[in-house]
Parts: sequence; C-alpha cells; structure tokens
Amino acid sequence: MPEYQYGNTTIEYTLEQKSDATDIIISVDWIDGVKVITPPAISEIKLQEVLNKKAPWIMSKWFEFEEISETPNPKEYVSGEKFLYIGRAYRLKIKKEDTTAPLSLSFQQGRFVATLSRRITNSVAAEQLRPLFVAWYMEHGQAKLNERLRIYAPKMGVSPTKLQLKDQKMRWGSCAADQSIYINWRIMMAPMKVIDYVLVHEMGHLKYPNHSSEFWKFVRSILPDYDERKEWLRINGPLLTL
Repeated sequence: MPEYQYGNTTIEYTLEQKSDATDIIISVDWIDGVKVITPPAISEIKLQEVLNKKAPWIMSKWFEFEEISETPNPKEYVSGEKFLYIGRAYRLKIKKEDTTAPLSLSFQQGRFVATLSRRITNSVAAEQLRPLFVAWYMEHGQAKLNERLRIYAPKMGVSPTKLQLKDQKMRWGSCAADQSIYINWRIMMAPMKVIDYVLVHEMGHLKYPNHSSEFWKFVRSILPDYDERKEWLRINGPLLTL
C-alpha cells in the first residue's frame, strides 16, 4: 500500500487510476481509510503536490473519527437481527419455505420478513439480502423524503428540480448545478431530525451555493438546533451501514 509522510505521521492510502477521471480525488472513510483516485497519466510529482496540500484535511478527518467509540459489526442477515429505519430498530425474520421463488424481502407488522427457499445457504441468503435491503431503503426512503420536502419547501422558499436518494459513499447529500438534490440512502437509518438536517442543508445550497455565514444563518432560521443534529451525524454517521 502506498504511503505519504506528513510530518511525523505516515498516511497509508489506496491508489486507483480511472480512465474517466479528470482530476485527483481524495476520500477519507472511517472504515475503508484513505483512497486516492487519479487520471491514468498523472505524474508522481503532481500526486505528491496534491497529497501535501490535502494532508491537513486528511488528518482532521482522522481526528474526527477517533471520537467514534463503536465499530459497526457486519450484518449477518439472520433472524432476530436489527435494522434501523428512521431511528428505530426493526428485527428481521427469516422464513424458509419449500419454494423455487426468488428470495424476497417485505416489511410486515413492524418487522422485516425475508422469504427464501430452504435450499439457499445462509451465506448466499446474506449476499442476496443486502441489495434487497438497499432497494427497500431507496423505495420507502424516497417516499418519506418527498413527504419532508413538502414540509420544508414552503418554509424555505426554495425547491429542487429533483430530489433523489442515491448510493453515495462519502457524502450525505449533494446539490447539483441544475438544482437537483441527491441524498445518501443510508441517512434513512438516522432519526428524522437528522434526516431533516441533511435535507435542509442541501436545500440551503439552492439559495447559497457555499458554506458562508449567510448559508448557516439560513439553515439556523429553519433548524435552530442544526448544530446538534450535525454533531450527531458526525459521530454516529459511520454506524449507519449495512
């Protein structure tokens, strides 16, 4: 694994070259570490220049992660396991039947229910269940997000051209130049007040495309306690995972 020396600290990172990359992209993830994506023809000198410039930011992210005291255990997708949705934990029930129908996932009477063939092994079931859970969060989370938009759009005097849940690894939300807003589907595991913060934050960028004092004043006018919600997400966000 390549390394970069910043003062007395050695920063290890994974390096990936992508043919469609036009610039160097650096991401810092609590679980996956530091990842650097570059165009194929990038020079070592240029890479080192960018790493030197971004090193303080990389270190600041790691200092933040040190405050997280709990590591999420990988989901096993077994009966009794809990899955979060809008801040509440719901148990999973595995139903094995004599059927050739594909594995299915539903939400019934306050719990997730997975129905599958007895011939499917636990490891295969777990592999197939994760994308079904993601799809469930996408579908039901989108409906809930649209509902929250109808509450906040009149209050804020702005509305996106499109609001869509999306699979984003390093961002909770983004606001595109065409005023489309994309929200990470994993936020649907958080309490509603945190979901609202991410939505209001991105909607705030429809009016202020930056993080100026005016932007934060606008966010505070809608959510006076936004800083508490933001702090909850900073500490607990990495736990919102499958």
